[in-house]
Amino acid sequence: MARVCQVTGKKPITGNSVSHSNIKTKRRFLPNLQTKRFFFAEEDRWVTLKVSTEAIRTINKNGLAPVIKEMRAKGAKI
Repeated sequence: MARVCQVTGKKPITGNSVSHSNIKTKRRFLPNLQTKRFFFAEEDRWVTLKVSTEAIRTINKNGLAPVIKEMRAKGAKI
């Protein structure tokens, strides 16, 4: 599975590793993804999501139901 957050859509970006002598080589910056289970009370079941830590904070702040509703509106299968 790709390294993409299911809620925010964060994915790896590219940049440069810069050495002490200022030599630049390509590298990837990966998002901080966690596989986390949430209890979805509206459907009385557990939902496993691959989310970034920012998305975990968003779910804690807004609640799981609005986040899943928005994801389903975008066409994600949950």
